Amino acid sequence: MVVPARPENVVIVRHALAGLAEELGIDEPRLADLKTVVTEASMNVVLHAYEREPGPLSVEVEADEEGLTIVVRDQGVGIRPQADPGRDSLRLGLSLIAALSSSFAISGGIGRGTEVTMRVPLRGGGKEDPVEIKPYASASTELTVDRAELLSPVLARIVGALAARRDLPVDRISDAVLVTDALSGAAAQGFSDGRIRLDLDEDERGIGLRLGPMEAGAGSRIRKELEVPDVGGSLETLADGLTVERGEDGEYMVIRFASVR
Repeated sequence: MVVPARPENVVIVRHALAGLAEELGIDEPRLADLKTVVTEASMNVVLHAYEREPGPLSVEVEADEEGLTIVVRDQGVGIRPQADPGRDSLRLGLSLIAALSSSFAISGGIGRGTEVTMRVPLRGGGKEDPVEIKPYASASTELTVDRAELLSPVLARIVGALAARRDLPVDRISDAVLVTDALSGAAAQGFSDGRIRLDLDEDERGIGLRLGPMEAGAGSRIRKELEVPDVGGSLETLADGLTVERGEDGEYMVIRFASVR
């Protein structure tokens, strides 16, 4: 996952990893630890990595049967071991991350960015390589998921957080989560390499998702699967816009939820 290193995006990272970890069977104490270390590592990037304009905050997660390995990276000047007093952080810095992680490492140098690697135990099993980093290419939020069954819990948490941040009414947040959950299931078979790629953007008008590239015809099939025959309609109507675009590398589904309907 790659997001611009802004304070408001730390909650997006935390929600995404929490949704993933819950799906993988993490217990409550370890989930609390995970949220804490991810928040602190991400806030360190936000506060210290970039001197002027925010650059990328990159998060990579790998899972196995015993736990999650999380890598938080930046491309900035480097981060200090402790957040500035009075700033929006837990103020305990990397020492807290080290205390809550079963293993911890930091690498990098002046002008070369910083990489923080953390290991959080997991009880209940996991899946190998569930989420993978995508090269940073824009100011939007980008996410790549390698296993289709993990898309729904991750995407629902992200969309819910983005919708709430944009002050969408509660019923619109519910609509957004319902539609994205249905899309997650319908889109699972539409990717030839099994990897699901998403771009998310937000502005004062609402939030948008761009899903792809998919195989030819996948967009039409997904729209068909959103239909609800028993009630004579489609979940597509809950979105403020749902279109299928064709690019050189395949089809893209674009979904929009407006702040005001």
